[in-house]
Amino acid sequence: MSEPASISLSIAGRYAQALFELAKEDGGLKALEADTEALGDALKISPEFVAMIASPVIPRDEQAAAVQAIAAKMGVSALVANTLALMAAKHRLFVLPQLVADLKSRIAVEKGEVTAEVTSAAPLSAAQVKDLIATLKASAGKDIKLNTSVDESLIGGLIVKLGSTMIDTSVKAKLAALQNAMKEVG
Repeated sequence: MSEPASISLSIAGRYAQALFELAKEDGGLKALEADTEALGDALKISPEFVAMIASPVIPRDEQAAAVQAIAAKMGVSALVANTLALMAAKHRLFVLPQLVADLKSRIAVEKGEVTAEVTSAAPLSAAQVKDLIATLKASAGKDIKLNTSVDESLIGGLIVKLGSTMIDTSVKAKLAALQNAMKEVG
């Protein structure tokens, strides 16, 4: 891991720990979970938001005003809004993606959940999601939370990452394995 990345993780970890502990003390973990999901979604759908928090040239007061407006529009809790304001004042908004990931992890551990990253060739139906969760729950012995994404280059099948385990049943991987086997023969 590069030094700047480890520094970002360290900074994000301290903010996440403080935010998580304060929310837990106040019984606000459900609100923190909702706010974390909302921030994660905002980071996914808005490249402008990501660019704004990562920009070292945007003055702190402008970043603070923008984040305050975004927090108000999203309706996040006062605890999260105040944390975002503090991060803007300290010029630490660039760690927001790592903070969101760290908070999601802490909340999942607190709830006894395991997050599975699932990539499919096409969007999964509700029945497929339900079956996949049931199968993974039986395998892991814990509640499963799915993060799904679509990658059409897989052609078919799934890639499932659960903890340190990865299962790749995609057609793309099978074709690559077949291609490698044919290279060995010829």
